[in-house]
Amino acid sequence: MDYGFSGYYRQHPSIPPTLNQILERWTGEPKETVYLLINKYGLPNDASLTKITWYNNGPWKRTIVHQRTVLHNSPTPHLDYLEQTIDYKVPVQSFDDIARFDGSLYPDRTAGEATAKCDQEAANFLVLNLMNDMVSGKRTVEDARRAAEEIEKAFRLKGQFSPYTKGFLFPKQSHTADPDVASF
Repeated sequence: MDYGFSGYYRQHPSIPPTLNQILERWTGEPKETVYLLINKYGLPNDASLTKITWYNNGPWKRTIVHQRTVLHNSPTPHLDYLEQTIDYKVPVQSFDDIARFDGSLYPDRTAGEATAKCDQEAANFLVLNLMNDMVSGKRTVEDARRAAEEIEKAFRLKGQFSPYTKGFLFPKQSHTADPDVASF
């Protein structure tokens, strides 16, 4: 996919030379996604040869674009490389259901975070919204998987976006970390 940003950003004075040097080694969708995110959220906070990171960008606690992609076939085949994190206290009893729902959705109890990894921001909104539906008892794993398939097919194949893909359908959480209890 060529979004036409590559030449603009290579020549644009606001892109630091070190970031340009890093991105010259990148190819394909991850590289184009970095340009789209720079256009939407501004320059990243960190950049290395293998990942580009923004902190507190828009609704996200953290956004990372990984150079390395991973094939993910659910609900439709795509490459995972766009990792986005929010503060979210996932109840321990929901971890198994979340794993059955989507293998690229990662709750972190200690940090109090939930991370989605896909290829589009819309897909990350989708799985995090469906995770919230499961945690709050509105959906079962099977229902969430069916909804993900229907909604994702609509936006990937027909360009139809649902409220589930446009933003969060639940309030922002804070103070979500759970450092656990010392045993001695």
